[in-house]
Amino acid sequence: MVLTIQFPSWLSPELIPGFPIRWYGVMYIVAFGIAFFLYRKQIRERRFPMNDDQLAQLFWWGCLSLILGARIFATIVYETSDVYRRQPWLVFWPFRNGQFVGVQGMSYHGGVIGGLAAIIIYSRVRRFDHREIGDMFAASIPLGYTFGRLGNFTNGELWGRVYTGPWGMLFPSAEPLPVSESWVQEAARQAGIAIQNGAMLVNLPRHPSQLYEALFEGVILWAVIWFFRNRKPFKGFLIGLYVVGYGLCRFVIEYFREPDAELGYRIQLVETNLPTAYVHPLLSFSTGQVFSLIMIIAGLVWLLIAARLPNRQPVLVYLDSAHVPVAAQNVARKPSRSRRRRRKPR
Repeated sequence: MVLTIQFPSWLSPELIPGFPIRWYGVMYIVAFGIAFFLYRKQIRERRFPMNDDQLAQLFWWGCLSLILGARIFATIVYETSDVYRRQPWLVFWPFRNGQFVGVQGMSYHGGVIGGLAAIIIYSRVRRFDHREIGDMFAASIPLGYTFGRLGNFTNGELWGRVYTGPWGMLFPSAEPLPVSESWVQEAARQAGIAIQNGAMLVNLPRHPSQLYEALFEGVILWAVIWFFRNRKPFKGFLIGLYVVGYGLCRFVIEYFREPDAELGYRIQLVETNLPTAYVHPLLSFSTGQVFSLIMIIAGLVWLLIAARLPNRQPVLVYLDSAHVPVAAQNVARKPSRSRRRRRKPR
């Protein structure tokens, strides 16, 4: 009896088998749609001075920059061959061997860089406060990101390390492991998988790390940031909260996710020869962990800086067509009263 969960046999990367439309691409569209809806909701509840045309332009350039950054970063960091250096037009070429395969391979961290660049440039051109624009994005993106990881799940990719617990899952595309290894035999026994006589390789259940990321980096992180959207202590706080929160969640989950076979661990403070599918040593760090650690540090530094920037008081609601905020009105009134009080004794 197999004591593990089988990857759904009815789930395939294609939305409709035989047609060049993949679930992964559909999930990206859903993610952008959810982020757009949540961003517009914040604009309306705050009466933020941005009209629908400006919002559409912001999202157009933001999504384009995100995709460009995610794709280019993935080909630079995660592609070990020099195919894209020799043939750079293949970076965005959706055909391989005469077949349509779409643009596969995106890097989240590259998407963050591209998205931040779009926010800063757009804010300067349109004369918006980039801290407020960024805060509203931080409260919109994580829930949409959930669907990006669900797209990875439907592709049956980015699986985790071997796991024989109650929610370990057999991914058909996971790399089979050598039966000659004693730990492989023991894992197969614990999972109730019979090894056929003469078999050299066996597929073992893995952590469904895509679903871990969808839950923690998506739903839970979004819920925390959404709670603070009207309670932030200063402008830019949600940006820092998102960057630190995502980096922390991703750093921890990477211990359950098998690193890319071509890359392995980028940093090993203690050398190990243990297979990456078997165990992730505490002091060995994957590429994703290195970039996540950089995100955590950058987010903490940003929080320290943003808390001291001028005009840092958060504005919850803009009142009128002149876009005068509640906080600004209150601040403007208090000094005049105090001056009147000081004059009375004289």
